[in-house]
Amino acid sequence: MIKKIKNAFKIIRKHGKEILSWVFKIGVTLLFAFVFVFYFGRQISVAGNSMKPVADNGDTVLINKIVYNAFRPKRGDVIAFRPKGNDNSHYYVRRVIGLPGETIELIEGEIYINEVKLEESYQTKDIAEVGRLKEPLTLADDEYFVLGDNRENNDDSRSANVGNVKRGYMYGKAWLCIDTNKRFHLIRRD
Repeated sequence: MIKKIKNAFKIIRKHGKEILSWVFKIGVTLLFAFVFVFYFGRQISVAGNSMKPVADNGDTVLINKIVYNAFRPKRGDVIAFRPKGNDNSHYYVRRVIGLPGETIELIEGEIYINEVKLEESYQTKDIAEVGRLKEPLTLADDEYFVLGDNRENNDDSRSANVGNVKRGYMYGKAWLCIDTNKRFHLIRRD
């Protein structure tokens, strides 16, 4: 037994630097993996068909939590948030349409921002229900106006239950969708 212990110490002395190098590399890799998953791999399950065709009911969306610490949300970003910051609510996934300080209007089913028609390159459904957009709506300095892409079947900023989304209520930016058949695609702004 003592011989085995002595042999083990000899091996450790002979290969100590190499062993420590491997332990360090494994530790750094595990730390990197943890940080990556924590900030870029948070999962949210999509409830409802508000973002169809980008994401359907039951799809899983991966969220980048760190991007909005460095950058402001942009028009067209798909975000996850809790309405009115309600921690008891599930996360909503919607697209940013209006930015702080802008005035949003709905004229004959079309969205206007600061009196200019919004040109959208992503697929959406027409707006039939105007909700809070019966009159022009001006956003405060920290508020965003969000809509789902499936605008017929939607709870979004037009609804008083959701309202304007404050930046502090945003969980992060959606960047990857994994559908119920385990296929995935990147979520893009355009």
